[in-house]
Amino acid sequence: MSSKLNALSDEKFKRLTGIRKTTFKKMIEILTPKHLIKKSRGGRKNKLSLERQLLATLEYLREYRTYFHIAQSYGISESTAFKIIKWVENILAKSKEFSLPGKKELQKSNTKFEVILVDATETPCQKPKKNNAKIILEKRKNIQ
Repeated sequence: MSSKLNALSDEKFKRLTGIRKTTFKKMIEILTPKHLIKKSRGGRKNKLSLERQLLATLEYLREYRTYFHIAQSYGISESTAFKIIKWVENILAKSKEFSLPGKKELQKSNTKFEVILVDATETPCQKPKKNNAKIILEKRKNIQ
């Protein structure tokens, strides 16, 4: 973790990222072996460290920032930001350590939803028909 992030208190770190430092470290532990496997096949060195890649993903998820804004903040292209965020999301989701409850679990909850439907269909309305003969006659007489 970078020195700036390490210097933050637990409370401020959670305000910034939305997760605790321990959770962040656990995510890095999950991402590190996958990152090493990915880089063992060769390729370019990443412009962002693994911690910064995770931070970019957390910003995307927490702040609803666009790929363009994240790319500008981290000095990378939009497509690279997209690839990084999708890679981190996929690895963390596949790890099963950090996941949302499934549909069946949500259906078991005691929460009752109230649904309100609004009919917003367009209905035709009658408009007065134009009388072109009357308009032309008024223009000739300069009556308006």
